[in-house]
Amino acid sequence: MMDDDAVYKVCRAELDLEDPWGVPACARRVPLVRAGDGAAPRLSSEVAAYHDGRRVFVVFSVRDDHLVATHLEHDAPLWEEDVVEIFVAPESLERYFEIEVNPLGTTFDARVDSPRLERESMTVDRGWTCEGLRTAIRRTTIDGVVRVETVVLIPSAALGASCDSGTLWRANFYRIDRSPDGDEFSAWRPTGRTPPDFHVPRAFGTLLFE
Repeated sequence: MMDDDAVYKVCRAELDLEDPWGVPACARRVPLVRAGDGAAPRLSSEVAAYHDGRRVFVVFSVRDDHLVATHLEHDAPLWEEDVVEIFVAPESLERYFEIEVNPLGTTFDARVDSPRLERESMTVDRGWTCEGLRTAIRRTTIDGVVRVETVVLIPSAALGASCDSGTLWRANFYRIDRSPDGDEFSAWRPTGRTPPDFHVPRAFGTLLFE
Protein backbone atom coordinates (compact mmCIF):
# COMPACT_ATOMS: atom_id res chain seq x y z
CA MET A 1 0.00 0.00 0.00
CA MET A 2 1.32 3.43 -0.96
CA ASP A 3 1.57 6.30 1.52
CA ASP A 4 -1.12 8.75 0.38
CA ASP A 5 1.13 11.71 1.19
CA ALA A 6 3.79 10.29 -1.13
CA VAL A 7 1.39 10.03 -4.08
CA TYR A 8 0.60 13.07 -6.19
CA LYS A 9 -2.31 12.73 -8.59
CA VAL A 10 -1.45 14.52 -11.83
CA CYS A 11 -4.74 15.66 -13.29
CA ARG A 12 -5.40 16.27 -16.96
CA ALA A 13 -5.88 19.88 -18.04
CA GLU A 14 -4.84 22.24 -20.81
CA LEU A 15 -2.19 24.93 -20.43
CA ASP A 16 -3.65 28.44 -20.28
CA LEU A 17 -1.49 30.29 -22.80
CA GLU A 18 -2.63 33.67 -21.46
CA ASP A 19 -1.64 32.72 -17.91
CA PRO A 20 0.78 29.77 -17.95
CA TRP A 21 1.52 30.32 -14.24
CA GLY A 22 -2.08 29.63 -13.34
CA VAL A 23 -2.79 26.27 -11.73
CA PRO A 24 -5.93 24.40 -12.85
CA ALA A 25 -8.54 23.78 -10.16
CA CYS A 26 -7.88 20.04 -10.39
CA ALA A 27 -4.15 20.41 -9.60
CA ARG A 28 -3.18 20.25 -5.93
CA ARG A 29 -0.58 22.67 -4.60
CA VAL A 30 1.77 20.97 -2.13
CA PRO A 31 4.37 22.65 0.10
CA LEU A 32 8.07 21.95 -0.01
CA VAL A 33 9.66 21.17 3.36
CA ARG A 34 13.25 21.11 4.54
CA ALA A 35 14.90 18.22 2.77
CA GLY A 36 16.80 17.00 5.80
CA ASP A 37 14.15 16.89 8.52
CA GLY A 38 10.79 17.73 6.94
CA ALA A 39 10.34 20.94 8.94
CA ALA A 40 8.92 24.14 7.46
CA PRO A 41 11.53 26.30 5.67
CA ARG A 42 12.09 29.95 6.54
CA LEU A 43 10.39 31.08 3.32
CA SER A 44 7.59 29.07 1.78
CA SER A 45 7.62 27.19 -1.50
CA GLU A 46 4.93 25.15 -3.22
CA VAL A 47 4.59 23.07 -6.36
CA ALA A 48 1.75 21.75 -8.49
CA ALA A 49 1.64 19.56 -11.60
CA TYR A 50 -0.78 18.59 -14.35
CA HIS A 51 -0.60 17.15 -17.87
CA ASP A 52 -2.34 17.26 -21.24
CA GLY A 53 -1.57 13.71 -22.37
CA ARG A 54 1.70 14.66 -24.07
CA ARG A 55 3.32 17.19 -21.80
CA VAL A 56 3.75 17.54 -18.05
CA PHE A 57 3.49 21.02 -16.57
CA VAL A 58 5.18 21.69 -13.22
CA VAL A 59 4.47 25.02 -11.53
CA PHE A 60 6.65 26.27 -8.66
CA SER A 61 5.84 29.30 -6.52
CA VAL A 62 8.55 30.36 -4.08
CA ARG A 63 9.14 33.34 -1.80
CA ASP A 64 12.63 34.84 -1.63
CA ASP A 65 14.05 37.88 0.17
CA HIS A 66 17.56 37.59 -1.33
CA LEU A 67 17.68 36.42 -4.95
CA VAL A 68 20.95 34.82 -5.99
CA ALA A 69 20.94 34.16 -9.74
CA THR A 70 23.65 35.02 -12.26
CA HIS A 71 23.97 31.99 -14.55
CA LEU A 72 22.70 32.58 -18.08
CA GLU A 73 24.20 29.63 -19.98
CA HIS A 74 22.35 26.33 -20.41
CA ASP A 75 23.80 23.53 -18.25
CA ALA A 76 25.68 25.95 -15.99
CA PRO A 77 25.98 24.79 -12.34
CA LEU A 78 22.65 26.27 -11.32
CA TRP A 79 22.69 24.45 -7.96
CA GLU A 80 25.35 26.89 -6.78
CA GLU A 81 22.65 29.59 -6.58
CA ASP A 82 18.86 29.83 -6.19
CA VAL A 83 17.14 27.12 -8.20
CA VAL A 84 14.13 24.83 -8.43
CA GLU A 85 14.66 21.23 -9.49
CA ILE A 86 12.67 18.28 -10.81
CA PHE A 87 13.97 14.72 -10.56
CA VAL A 88 11.79 12.20 -12.40
CA ALA A 89 12.12 8.44 -12.97
CA PRO A 90 9.45 7.26 -15.44
CA GLU A 91 10.59 3.64 -15.30
CA SER A 92 13.27 2.56 -12.82
CA LEU A 93 14.75 4.44 -9.88
CA GLU A 94 18.12 3.40 -11.24
CA ARG A 95 17.74 5.95 -14.06
CA TYR A 96 16.19 9.35 -13.55
CA PHE A 97 16.20 12.73 -15.23
CA GLU A 98 17.23 15.98 -13.57
CA ILE A 99 15.84 19.33 -14.70
CA GLU A 100 16.74 22.63 -13.01
CA VAL A 101 15.56 26.19 -13.62
CA ASN A 102 16.91 29.35 -11.99
CA PRO A 103 14.97 32.62 -11.42
CA LEU A 104 16.35 33.97 -14.72
CA GLY A 105 14.89 31.07 -16.69
CA THR A 106 18.24 29.39 -17.31
CA THR A 107 17.98 25.59 -17.52
CA PHE A 108 20.08 22.55 -16.70
CA ASP A 109 19.17 19.02 -17.76
CA ALA A 110 20.90 15.68 -17.29
CA ARG A 111 20.29 11.94 -17.17
CA VAL A 112 21.42 10.18 -14.01
CA ASP A 113 22.23 6.47 -13.73
CA SER A 114 22.32 5.28 -10.13
CA PRO A 115 22.71 1.48 -10.05
CA ARG A 116 22.90 1.31 -6.24
CA LEU A 117 20.58 4.28 -5.65
CA GLU A 118 23.36 6.19 -3.91
CA ARG A 119 25.35 9.27 -4.90
CA GLU A 120 28.61 7.32 -4.73
CA SER A 121 27.56 5.00 -7.56
CA MET A 122 25.79 7.49 -9.80
CA THR A 123 26.97 8.82 -13.13
CA VAL A 124 25.57 12.03 -14.62
CA ASP A 125 25.22 12.48 -18.38
CA ARG A 126 25.15 16.24 -18.89
CA GLY A 127 25.10 15.70 -22.64
CA TRP A 128 21.50 14.50 -22.45
CA THR A 129 18.98 17.09 -23.61
CA CYS A 130 15.30 17.26 -22.72
CA GLU A 131 14.01 17.96 -26.22
CA GLY A 132 11.13 20.42 -26.20
CA LEU A 133 11.73 21.64 -22.63
CA ARG A 134 10.14 25.05 -22.11
CA THR A 135 10.02 27.40 -19.13
CA ALA A 136 8.36 30.66 -18.15
CA ILE A 137 9.25 32.89 -15.21
CA ARG A 138 7.23 35.58 -13.45
CA ARG A 139 8.60 37.66 -10.57
CA THR A 140 6.61 40.03 -8.37
CA THR A 141 7.85 41.94 -5.32
CA ILE A 142 5.80 42.88 -2.26
CA ASP A 143 7.41 44.51 0.80
CA GLY A 144 10.87 43.39 -0.24
CA VAL A 145 9.94 39.73 -0.72
CA VAL A 146 10.05 38.37 -4.26
CA ARG A 147 7.58 35.76 -5.41
CA VAL A 148 9.12 33.71 -8.21
CA GLU A 149 6.71 31.62 -10.25
CA THR A 150 8.26 29.07 -12.58
CA VAL A 151 6.45 26.95 -15.14
CA VAL A 152 8.32 23.95 -16.55
CA LEU A 153 6.91 22.15 -19.62
CA ILE A 154 8.32 18.63 -20.07
CA PRO A 155 7.32 16.56 -23.13
CA SER A 156 6.87 12.97 -21.96
CA ALA A 157 8.42 11.76 -25.24
CA ALA A 158 11.69 13.49 -24.27
CA LEU A 159 11.88 11.06 -21.34
CA GLY A 160 10.92 8.08 -23.49
CA ALA A 161 7.79 7.80 -21.38
CA SER A 162 4.01 7.97 -21.45
CA CYS A 163 1.71 10.01 -19.26
CA ASP A 164 -1.43 8.09 -20.14
CA SER A 165 -4.10 7.72 -17.46
CA GLY A 166 -3.00 5.21 -14.82
CA THR A 167 0.71 5.63 -15.52
CA LEU A 168 3.05 5.90 -12.52
CA TRP A 169 6.30 7.84 -12.41
CA ARG A 170 8.60 8.30 -9.42
CA ALA A 171 9.71 11.87 -8.77
CA ASN A 172 10.74 14.55 -6.33
CA PHE A 173 10.62 18.35 -6.46
CA TYR A 174 13.27 20.54 -4.86
CA ARG A 175 14.37 24.08 -4.16
CA ILE A 176 17.71 25.58 -3.13
CA ASP A 177 17.50 28.99 -1.48
CA ARG A 178 20.85 30.72 -1.02
CA SER A 179 20.76 33.41 1.66
CA PRO A 180 23.04 35.33 4.05
CA ASP A 181 20.75 33.97 6.79
CA GLY A 182 21.74 30.43 5.84
CA ASP A 183 21.11 28.27 2.79
CA GLU A 184 18.00 26.10 2.77
CA PHE A 185 17.33 22.95 0.79
CA SER A 186 13.67 22.03 0.39
CA ALA A 187 11.88 19.02 -1.07
CA TRP A 188 8.42 17.62 -1.67
CA ARG A 189 9.53 14.31 -0.15
CA PRO A 190 12.31 14.78 2.46
CA THR A 191 15.50 12.87 1.76
CA GLY A 192 16.61 12.73 5.41
CA ARG A 193 20.23 13.45 4.56
CA THR A 194 22.65 15.71 6.43
CA PRO A 195 24.33 17.54 4.80
CA PRO A 196 21.43 17.97 2.35
CA ASP A 197 21.48 15.66 -0.66
CA PHE A 198 18.81 15.53 -3.37
CA HIS A 199 20.22 12.46 -5.12
CA VAL A 200 18.29 9.98 -3.00
CA PRO A 201 15.92 8.18 -5.40
CA ARG A 202 14.62 5.93 -2.63
CA ALA A 203 12.94 9.05 -1.21
CA PHE A 204 11.08 9.86 -4.43
CA GLY A 205 7.32 10.12 -4.25
CA THR A 206 4.93 8.77 -6.89
CA LEU A 207 3.16 10.68 -9.66
CA LEU A 208 -0.13 9.04 -10.63
CA PHE A 209 -1.45 10.31 -13.95
CA GLU A 210 -5.21 10.68 -14.20
